Amino acid sequence: MHVRTPRDLGLVIRERRRALGLEQQELADRVGVSRQWVVGVERGKQRADAGLLMKALTALGLALDVREERAPGTPQPAPGRVDIDAVVAAARRKDK
Repeated sequence: MHVRTPRDLGLVIRERRRALGLEQQELADRVGVSRQWVVGVERGKQRADAGLLMKALTALGLALDVREERAPGTPQPAPGRVDIDAVVAAARRKDK
């Protein structure tokens, strides 16, 4: 599924949680947040913390796959590798 909006992400999280037979509170406990946080995310809350969203995806056994979106008919570039450690280190330097 292509996730383009917070609402799309919320729907993915809700569908997966339900498929696993988890209540909102159970997911909240696994992520370390309140049930209201889960409710907000599932409804497409636009300012949810990225770190907590990653924890929720992990708790649900989901992976984040980031791909460059291209217009139809545009050739795909050769697959590249992203050095996530370098990205995180650069972000940390920027925050200081």
